[in-house]
Amino acid sequence: MKIEVVYATETEQPIVQLELAEGATVQDAVSASGLATTYSDIKVGETPVGIYSERVQYDTQLRDGDRVEIYRSLQLDPMAARRLRAEAQAAQKNETKTKKKKAD
Repeated sequence: MKIEVVYATETEQPIVQLELAEGATVQDAVSASGLATTYSDIKVGETPVGIYSERVQYDTQLRDGDRVEIYRSLQLDPMAARRLRAEAQAAQKNETKTKKKKAD
């Protein structure tokens, strides 16, 4: 069966196409792709993976045509990112108000 294994970095998105035997698992595909040897942050069996954007376990059996995705760790927690954006917007708003008062 034909499988794709993908991994996206900030600068590239390698796609490895594989031919695997029936009954192969996500772990088999990730190992066979060789991406873990190229990218040190990929830990086979630990790094989160999915098939077509749906999170799966490494022992999930593959079907012909599946696209295995290896996910990177988040750089920043989504809640923390929202909080930082809100703080920046509030600071910008206060700065605008201060400039406006000085102009009056």
